[in-house]
Amino acid sequence: MDPMDQTTEAEGSHSSQRRRKWRLPPTFAALQHRNYRLFFGGQLISLTGTWMQQMAQAWLVYQLTNSAFLLGLIGSIGSLPVFLLAVPGGVIADRKDKRHILLATQSCLMVLALVLAGLTATGWVRTWHVAVVAAMTGLVMAFDMPARQAFVVEMVGRSELMNAIALNSSIFNSARIFGPAIAGVVVAGVGMAWCFFINGLSFLAVLVGLLLMRFPPRKREAKETGVLAGALDGVHFLRRHPRVSGLVTLLGVFSIFGWSYSLLMPIFARDILHSGPKGLGMLMTANGTGALVGALLVASLTYYPGRARILFAGGFLFSVAISGFAFSRLFLLSAFLLALAGLGGVSLMSTANTMIQISVPDELRGRIMGVWALVFAGSAPVGSFQAGTVAHYLGAPRAVLIGATITAIATVSALLSRGRMRRQQTAAHIE
Repeated sequence: MDPMDQTTEAEGSHSSQRRRKWRLPPTFAALQHRNYRLFFGGQLISLTGTWMQQMAQAWLVYQLTNSAFLLGLIGSIGSLPVFLLAVPGGVIADRKDKRHILLATQSCLMVLALVLAGLTATGWVRTWHVAVVAAMTGLVMAFDMPARQAFVVEMVGRSELMNAIALNSSIFNSARIFGPAIAGVVVAGVGMAWCFFINGLSFLAVLVGLLLMRFPPRKREAKETGVLAGALDGVHFLRRHPRVSGLVTLLGVFSIFGWSYSLLMPIFARDILHSGPKGLGMLMTANGTGALVGALLVASLTYYPGRARILFAGGFLFSVAISGFAFSRLFLLSAFLLALAGLGGVSLMSTANTMIQISVPDELRGRIMGVWALVFAGSAPVGSFQAGTVAHYLGAPRAVLIGATITAIATVSALLSRGRMRRQQTAAHIE
């Protein structure tokens, strides 16, 4: 059995003892940890606000510019700092108290949301204001994402890591359900500024949760190398572990060519499905509902040994559903296909994240999750730019279809590569 597809027997036994004590079903095993419960609650509130802002910001940019190209460009600007700084951010996450990092980054994100709210409410907002706020948000996220991902194992341990990652996805996608739906009503009723203001206030839930957490004193490293040398340690690890680097590469392809469909949603809502801001909220809610189902499914399969099967099935489902969405001109069919895409996408993402983290030593986790942030979010500038450019010249449906075709090819290639590596290992063992 593939060691990346299972946890150790000792970890499973330890986890089982804790589940019996708390009498929690396997789907919610990670919630037995107090620190994770605080994290879970704070993130649920904050991410709802974040999704409200994402939808309102996309609608604001499209309203100000009426340009698919600029919509993609501003998305690229927001992700570029993650591409440049996520790996150094991961080095810092390995060396500093991750909770303190998150207190700083979440506070900065709160201030940026309130600034955008003020600019929009006063009518002073311009496209370049949104671009600057997006760039500053990306700068903060370059340090927030690696720390937040690596922080999970400190709250729950390795045995419940897959469960916690899947529950994190359920938080993220619950927010995708409620956030856009609320945003659609708020934008139509009282304006976009209130979406940004509500998001700013929602960060208070995260900050309070982080302050209430309790951890044993953190041991400092006896010797610390430079940031560049620390980053190279993570790169060398990936070179020595082709399965991990293969998973990272697959996520990068999906980030560039797959997830970029969400950037074009305002175009589908307004110009193709003719449904307006409320329709945009409903489409994103459908996508989030499917993703929530997928996250809870993965959480329920925490101790299922065939994680790779979940990953590849999710990749195929996502690609097929997004291809169908590109052709659809019926609102209900589009919503259904987006739900399937959400289910497949989160199954792939959560499982890949778990398989990567389980394979990484604790002292390198922040760095590897920095690389994960680089390919998952930092490569989004390329994805946003290519999606906006292709949509500008060929139309949004063809841009989405091209992306879905590429993700399907990448999934097939990863499946064939995995089979080839297993056959080589079997032959080497026989010899």
